[in-house]
Amino acid sequence: MTLFLIVVGFNFSNMSQPDLPDYLIQYVVLRGDLKWPTGALVAQGCHASCAVNHIFRDDPETQRFLADLDRMHVCVLKATDEKVLMDLVEELKSRSIGHKLWIEEPENVASCLAVKPCFKRTVEGLMKHLKLFR
Repeated sequence: MTLFLIVVGFNFSNMSQPDLPDYLIQYVVLRGDLKWPTGALVAQGCHASCAVNHIFRDDPETQRFLADLDRMHVCVLKATDEKVLMDLVEELKSRSIGHKLWIEEPENVASCLAVKPCFKRTVEGLMKHLKLFR
């Protein structure tokens, strides 16, 4: 059986790129090559996230992000190694995007970074090569 659908009066020209709303998001990037317990890695992300939110507490986007605690968007991604993490730090610096690189002490290990809350379209291009942390 073949089903044909005829749509009359619908403009398909706008379907190439949906008009998705931009929203505030915080990206946290953890190193995936560290052989640390999962809880320790999660703690690194928490440290970096708390720190960047404190550092940028007067930033309007951070204030707006924190004003609606039940609807925060946070994306946790994985950097395959320290070089990938540090390259991302340099790219964020070059674009003046606020972030916090977390250095775990006393080991002196760059374990993760958190980007200050910002609109997704501001940073999603920098993150597209990273996979979700699992």
